[in-house]
Amino acid sequence: MRRYTGKKWDVRRWAALDNLRGLTLLSMIAYHACWDMVYLFGADWGWYRSAAAYVWQQSICWTFILLSGFCWPLGSRPLRRGLEVFCGGLAVTAVTVLVMPANRVVFGVLTLLGSCMLLMVPLERGLRRVPSWAGLGMSGLLFFLLRNVNAGCLGFEGLRFFPLPAWLYQNLTTAFLGFPPADFASTDYFSLAPWFFLFLAGYFANRLWRDRRRIPMGGSRIPVLGALGRYSLPVYLLHQPAIYGLLWGVLRLNGT
Repeated sequence: MRRYTGKKWDVRRWAALDNLRGLTLLSMIAYHACWDMVYLFGADWGWYRSAAAYVWQQSICWTFILLSGFCWPLGSRPLRRGLEVFCGGLAVTAVTVLVMPANRVVFGVLTLLGSCMLLMVPLERGLRRVPSWAGLGMSGLLFFLLRNVNAGCLGFEGLRFFPLPAWLYQNLTTAFLGFPPADFASTDYFSLAPWFFLFLAGYFANRLWRDRRRIPMGGSRIPVLGALGRYSLPVYLLHQPAIYGLLWGVLRLNGT
C-alpha cells in the first residue's frame, strides 16, 4: 500500500488503515462466532436477531467496502489484487456449496470486493475526470437510492419509494447485479447494486482526502490489529473454519 509524500506515492503502508481493517476483522470474527452459535449450534439468543445486531453486522460490511474503495488507488497491482480477492470469493462459494449447502455463500462479500476492484481497472481513467466531491456525493446518493433493490424496490432500509419490475429478477446473472429471483438463497449476499456505489464512495473519499492534502503519514501500527489488517484476505478465508472448530471443541468438552 502506498502513501502520499507531497510529490509522489511511496510503498510504505498506512498504519491507520491496517489498524482499522484489523479492528473490523475482530468485530467480524465475533459476529460470525455468534452466527455459528445461533444457526449451527442452536443457541437461543434472541438479541442476535434484533435491530442492534443488524446495525453491528452492517457496520462491519460498510467499513470493509468503504475501506476497500478508499485503498484501491493505493495498490500497485490492482488487477492482480482483484483477481486474488475474486478467486477467494469463488473458493468460499465452492466450499460452502460442497460442505454446507443449506448455508451456502453465493456472491458473498469477497466476490463483491473482487468484482469492484476488477471493474475499477477499466473505469478508473474515466472516473479521474469526475470531481472528487461530485463523485462522492453521487456515489452516496446512488447507494441510498439502490439500497433496497435486492428486496424489489428503490429506497434505503425502511424507506421504500416504489417497486421495480419483476422481469429484472430472473436468474443468477441478475442476482449478481442486484436483482435476485425468488428462489435465490445465500447466507452472505452482496450484489453489485447497491454495494459497488459504496465502494465508489470510498474511492472518491480517497481522492477528496488527497485533493485537500490531508494525508496520514503512517502512524503507529497496533501489533495485533496491524497484522490482521495487513493479511486480511487469508484471515477472512480461514476465520470461519477456525471459529467452527474452536466452538465445536469447546462445546464437546462441556458435553453440549
